[in-house]
Amino acid sequence: MSSDQRQVGYDGIWLPEGEDPRHQDEQAVGELATYRDYLRHYRLTLELKGQDLTPEQLARRSVPPSTMSLLGLVRHMAKVEHGWFQRAFQQRLDEPRPYWSADAHDIDFDGAEPTQACVDEAYAAWKEQIARADAWLDTQTDESMGDVVVYNSDGETSSVRDILVHMVEEYARHAGHADLLREVIDGRTGQ
Repeated sequence: MSSDQRQVGYDGIWLPEGEDPRHQDEQAVGELATYRDYLRHYRLTLELKGQDLTPEQLARRSVPPSTMSLLGLVRHMAKVEHGWFQRAFQQRLDEPRPYWSADAHDIDFDGAEPTQACVDEAYAAWKEQIARADAWLDTQTDESMGDVVVYNSDGETSSVRDILVHMVEEYARHAGHADLLREVIDGRTGQ
């Protein structure tokens, strides 16, 4: 794609002023509210970066040998949400893990197929994990952020605070990947 094909958003932002669902009039107050606001923002960013694309575009991989795609990122974040909010925080270790296999560590990306069925399933799984995570967060308070949990795969402990910061970091990192993936697909840019 040549530089004259770039579609730079709206004065450097993704949507016209006042139409971006990530921006709220009220600022988050308190530790938990701040984590939730950042999570909401980056979840919406990932969703926005995939809007108005075909299954083929969503499943388009970046550059070889990478298997990263926008659809793969959605599947990956469903797996990550489940891993931390269900397995680590709630110790739901017997639940089937989305997009995970002991034999295929990158199934979240490798299994991202350019079909509407795969797209629908991935977004449904991701949104389900977000809803479950938010339901758990609804039971938390600022005071519970320092509680220690046992992470299920290696037995190490981490505070709720550390894991929530990690979730914000994970989304922020992948939102950057999504920016680049979207620009390669159709030239659209913007935060």
